Amino acid sequence: MVYELGQGTGPLRGVKVVEIAGIGPGPHACTILADLGADVIRVERPGGNPLGGGPSDLLTRGRPSVALDLKRPEAVAAVLELVAGADVLVEGMRPGVTERLGLGPDQCWERNPALVYGRMTGWGQDGPLAEVAGHDMNYLALSGVLHGLGQDPARPHFPTNLLGDFGGGSTYLVIGVLAALLEAKVSGRGQVVDAAIVDGAAHLNTMYAGLLGMGVQREQRAVSLLDGGVPFYDVYETSDGRHLSVGALEPQFYAELLRLLDLEQLPDRNDPANLATIREAFTARFAERTQAEWAEVFDGTDACVAPIVPMTEAARHPHLVARGTYVERDGVVQPAPAPRFSRTRPTISMSPPATGGQTREALAVWGVTAVDALLDSGAAVQA
Repeated sequence: MVYELGQGTGPLRGVKVVEIAGIGPGPHACTILADLGADVIRVERPGGNPLGGGPSDLLTRGRPSVALDLKRPEAVAAVLELVAGADVLVEGMRPGVTERLGLGPDQCWERNPALVYGRMTGWGQDGPLAEVAGHDMNYLALSGVLHGLGQDPARPHFPTNLLGDFGGGSTYLVIGVLAALLEAKVSGRGQVVDAAIVDGAAHLNTMYAGLLGMGVQREQRAVSLLDGGVPFYDVYETSDGRHLSVGALEPQFYAELLRLLDLEQLPDRNDPANLATIREAFTARFAERTQAEWAEVFDGTDACVAPIVPMTEAARHPHLVARGTYVERDGVVQPAPAPRFSRTRPTISMSPPATGGQTREALAVWGVTAVDALLDSGAAVQA
């Protein structure tokens, strides 16, 4: 496939993004931007990331990879050439690193005053912990989010790295970048988007903070409405060792759940003294049939019950198949771009490339001069 600009089909077609490659939330943010149609060019170190790479590294899909040694001044000059024609730069290094490389915000704004400069970190660009290492669960822990996760009263449980890196991290970086892009169209000036996982994770917890303020949430696990503290919003095991999610919060949905379970004789759920009895009845009833049997009972009903399935099964579910929620590209099943748009439908423009696989052609297409000299000197590497 010959690389050229404008191959994206989504609403961000025409937006140009320079990605200084990192791991986790930064690449995910750039995947979202690429999925939505932006032209993203991924600048990687020669040799790539030892924790990723290859055709299944879906966080690198949708954009070319160029390998540049940013310790070399001519490579830095090449990135500044890219920046001169870009709308956005995204980086995920520790605070101050890009400044020392010669690619900090002020240095980029000298070439392009309207550039939006997106920064993805765990702790943020300032504060006592800004220079300290950390990972997803650390940011969730200190932001007050991890404490309430899970239905185990004895200890919290973390949801892999979904909530911090990608929920509070990359998602908020994309929101910030898009907002700053809109503002730059009016002011003609770029700005830094300081996306910190601690900030985003805390913001995701806004409803929880409100419930605390109203006195209907306690800072304990498995005691409140949405954390397994009630039997009608919980997970139950089926006879084959699989599980169902039950979320019958509203009275009319709860009534449908009781009807389909043939448990309409259960006592009033609004009396806390009855919750243990209701939970025991649900546990026993769900254990009588397999997950597939229960899924058939509840399919298409308003009882708010759904089977808990692994991703490979989810990709085959009739609803997700009908929507095209998962797609297969070059033999790899993967999530389709999201969200949906009525006119500018996003598509995946290219599969994950090899590190430096498009160094020569992508730099040339983006207007970088003296590409051959960069390659000859070793400042750039073509895989």
